[in-house]
Amino acid sequence: MNIMIKKHTGLMATAMAAVTLIAATSATAATKWDMPTPYGDGYHQTINVRAFASDVKIATDGELDIVVHSGASLFKHPEIHRAVRTGQVPIGEMFMGILGNDDPVFKLDNIPFLASDFDQAKALWDASRSAIQASMASNGLQLLYAVPWPPQGFYTQEAISKIADLKGLKMRAYSPTTSRLAVLLESTPTTVQVPEIPQAFGAGIINAMITSPSTGVSSQAWDFVHHYTDVQAWIPKNMVFVNSKAFKRLDADVQSAVLAAASKAETRGWEMAIEETRVKTQGLADNGMAVVQPTAELQASLKAIGATMAAEWATEAGDTGAAIMADYQK
Repeated sequence: MNIMIKKHTGLMATAMAAVTLIAATSATAATKWDMPTPYGDGYHQTINVRAFASDVKIATDGELDIVVHSGASLFKHPEIHRAVRTGQVPIGEMFMGILGNDDPVFKLDNIPFLASDFDQAKALWDASRSAIQASMASNGLQLLYAVPWPPQGFYTQEAISKIADLKGLKMRAYSPTTSRLAVLLESTPTTVQVPEIPQAFGAGIINAMITSPSTGVSSQAWDFVHHYTDVQAWIPKNMVFVNSKAFKRLDADVQSAVLAAASKAETRGWEMAIEETRVKTQGLADNGMAVVQPTAELQASLKAIGATMAAEWATEAGDTGAAIMADYQK
């Protein structure tokens, strides 16, 4: 009898151990991806990224858990591309134009007046997507989706009615293209990332910037400048991308879920950007800024600079640029 009881007890213990092992294996099967993003939680870009991460987690029943680290808390904005490329993190988000010195194709949506409304911006994105994907792939990266910012306008202390009013200002730059624009405006370009804007204005490092109403509201630009001139110069984009090796390590059904969530995020993000433009532009006015439309003289001068930058870009981008522009201008 004692022998039978001991045998039964041993079998039960073995079975329980097996169940425990299976449960532990299942618990550790979930993959966690840390995802650095450069902007704070109030931005539509970050809100959309968090929705994307949630969609992935739900669609995969928790098999892939993307943990968003917003506000450049994990990596500073200029470091995110390298962090994903080298596998320090598997996924990230960044402003596309920052890579303009790596490949001119990334400068395209920063060219003034090439695409000044969302329909034009979408057509430009459709024309350039394959070239962006190819450039990312050459660095071991896979593009998942891209979402625009609201159109860019000038933030200045004094009203501007002509291009000469911008001469000599210390202009915030955040990409190679915005640095070139500042030079053509005869302003002094100074690289300042979004979290540093209030301090840069406060310390006198910059006294003007061209950026979206989103960034104007988040940085409380009314504390430093009084005028927003809504020139709608261009509509730049952020992109979310993944390390190709990390993506390929996912099961096929998880890969499909990520791509489906990315497609959904891109559609949602473009819709959010349109609403963001309306809400945040009104937010500037509600906080006491003078929100004005550009004069015809200013607009004409800026378009001339845009034409110069487009010609420079076409030369730099070569055959790839020519193919994109031919597609865009159909």
